[in-house]
Amino acid sequence: MKLLRVGPIGSERPAALDGQGQLRDLSGLIPDIMGPQFSTLSAELNAVDLTTLPILEPALRIGPCVANVGKLICIGLNYADHAAEAGMALPTEPIVFLKATSAICGPNDPLQIPRGSEKTDWEVELGVVIGQRAKYVSEEEALDAVFGYCVVNDISERAFQLERSGQWTKGKSHDSFAPIGPWLVTKDEVPAPQDLALELSVNGKTLQHGRTNTMVFGVAQLVSYLSHMMTLQPGDIISTGTPPGVGMGQKPPLYLTAGDVVMASVQGLGCQRQVCCPAE
Repeated sequence: MKLLRVGPIGSERPAALDGQGQLRDLSGLIPDIMGPQFSTLSAELNAVDLTTLPILEPALRIGPCVANVGKLICIGLNYADHAAEAGMALPTEPIVFLKATSAICGPNDPLQIPRGSEKTDWEVELGVVIGQRAKYVSEEEALDAVFGYCVVNDISERAFQLERSGQWTKGKSHDSFAPIGPWLVTKDEVPAPQDLALELSVNGKTLQHGRTNTMVFGVAQLVSYLSHMMTLQPGDIISTGTPPGVGMGQKPPLYLTAGDVVMASVQGLGCQRQVCCPAE
């Protein structure tokens, strides 16, 4: 099932796409799409005929596909060819950093270029949405903890991230630096998360194209590994790394400026579109 949240910022309502691609209002069934609902949500929605639910206006703004995300956990250098273009060694264990949840926004919301930024960059990624508490789980058990998947664009300000000392988080957490969605696709519709195509274009030119089968650490490995470092809670999101083609890897490097249009997609999970603008 493809779940999403639509409406003005802060007033989104839960919705689903029916078989004809129409938006159906779920607000009469559930309060929102968020972690506390995940334990029973699939069963509840599978018991409902979506065609009996009210149709929503298709032009409504699409918000983040998960509300009240507790942790947004990111994995760095998780594609060998991306590590090479960044000039960094291939990790022997997952590189883990956190992105401020205040960076989360809708998939088509404006992408704000921070004040003083000269190196705002893009990273299309597969997002893994946790559906149940996971602590010390094995790789064999790991996918049982997953509720579904979504597109994440891990926007990064490279100078803030790499040239101003400290940890990567400072270059990853500006407002609008974590568009998620458009859809939260339940895992039953994504039977092979390690065989999905990812693509990103800037101003109509494709710059990133890769597949999740080239990850250094796959989804099950990451969920298991992270569950040994912290308790994963329903509604947490893992952003699993990006394939090559980011701005700092272009020759010469290419970064985003106001007016640029970014489109990011993951096979079966939908497409995002951001127009860059100066920070508010």
